[in-house]
Amino acid sequence: MFGDFSKALGQLGDKRFQSVLFKGLGLTVALLIAIYLAFVWGIGVFVPDTFTLPFIGEITWIDNALSIGSFFLMIGLSVFLMVPVASAFTGIFLEEVSEAVEDVHYPGLPEVPRQSLSDIVMDSLGFLGVIVLANLIALVLYLILNIAAPVIFWALNGFLLGREYFQMVAMRRLGREGAKAARKRHMPEIWLAGALMAIPLSIPLVNLLIPVLGAATFTHMFMRLEGGAQRSAPPDSAVRH
Repeated sequence: MFGDFSKALGQLGDKRFQSVLFKGLGLTVALLIAIYLAFVWGIGVFVPDTFTLPFIGEITWIDNALSIGSFFLMIGLSVFLMVPVASAFTGIFLEEVSEAVEDVHYPGLPEVPRQSLSDIVMDSLGFLGVIVLANLIALVLYLILNIAAPVIFWALNGFLLGREYFQMVAMRRLGREGAKAARKRHMPEIWLAGALMAIPLSIPLVNLLIPVLGAATFTHMFMRLEGGAQRSAPPDSAVRH
């Protein structure tokens, strides 16, 4: 497991890794900015410049206050949403990371059919929805069990990251059903690897590398656990349905 991560870390300078990292971060920042601009636009459209309250009189600053408040709200949300959104966008380009890993560490593997963009996008959006919803629900546990909050965070996100990244990597060579079966066979190790990757999520800037490192690490893990360097699935089984 640590060897998988070490090999992924050693390839971080690969141009294809960096390309996926910058594309994922660029799309993430663009989405967050678009959400903020849409919120500010909504304030301008639906909140009047001035209105009058009984006993208080005319209020002229409410729209400016909301606009300023929305900026700080967006900063706070970006801390919470940056990694899950970046992970979802990185999932769109996961094949590039896996191919880079295979070219360097597992040359000679049979090629697999390219997955359709629509399937990749739907799976990535599904992953984003699950991880955001799960963490929102977990906020209640963080408040109730604040001492155990870090452990809950690492266990929850480790399970989600491990489950989804291994699934996406394995589907390239085993197909959807084969990937599910492989994930069930190796779930304890997958969960542990995901939990170890979830720990750096609490470290600013470092956490932005996790999506790319995760894709590479779980590619190595799949090859090690399922003998990916010696086997391949039939061509039609690697295509998503």
